[in-house]
Amino acid sequence: MTTAEIILIIIIVALLALLSFLLYYYFKGTSWNVSIDRPVENRVDEYLDQHFEDLIEEWALMDKNQVRTFRTHKDSALIQEERRMGSLKEFRHEMTDTLTSLEERLNVLETETNGK
Repeated sequence: MTTAEIILIIIIVALLALLSFLLYYYFKGTSWNVSIDRPVENRVDEYLDQHFEDLIEEWALMDKNQVRTFRTHKDSALIQEERRMGSLKEFRHEMTDTLTSLEERLNVLETETNGK
């Protein structure tokens, strides 16, 4: 075997090792459902599938069951608070009207006082 043949074999083995490393790195952490034509989207989807529960816990999010439970337990209290907010908005509107009329009366009194 000549030196050129040995170097060629070493290059081929190195290329095969590099190719196998690249394939391993590409599919690392996946369940081998990664599509070649859309690799990034598939990797993101798979990451979200694997870490969905952790993301919900980390961001303190609620799933549908928790929302449903919250609504059944707190719905009456929320309706009562919405009614209370409606009455407060009505009171605010009435007070705005009252303050506007008081300001108008004050302006009239000031003009009468300054005119004398």
